[in-house]
Amino acid sequence: MTNSTQDPDVDVPAWDVALANLAKEQFQKNGKPLTMDDFTSLAKEYTIRLDDIMVTMFEMVIAGEWKYEGEQVIVRDTLSDLYVGGRLHAKDLEPFTGEWSPQSD
Repeated sequence: MTNSTQDPDVDVPAWDVALANLAKEQFQKNGKPLTMDDFTSLAKEYTIRLDDIMVTMFEMVIAGEWKYEGEQVIVRDTLSDLYVGGRLHAKDLEPFTGEWSPQSD
């Protein structure tokens, strides 16, 4: 029988690191902030669910790793209110017409 306890010293990111890297690479490639159109294109190009990408983006904004500049404010309650039934839906994302960029850039 295996021991399934986790090591409490291991940091587990609150977002998908691979998707975070994909977004950062796209930002660097574009040379400008990303928009919902950019995320939609990435989802289609890499056959990734758009909501998976956007949950990662929301989590990174909440953590202060990325910034979102638009009419909406992204805080934990924003994501909690949108993330009903375990998924974000396209209509939930429609108001987020602003721009996304890494905090450090």
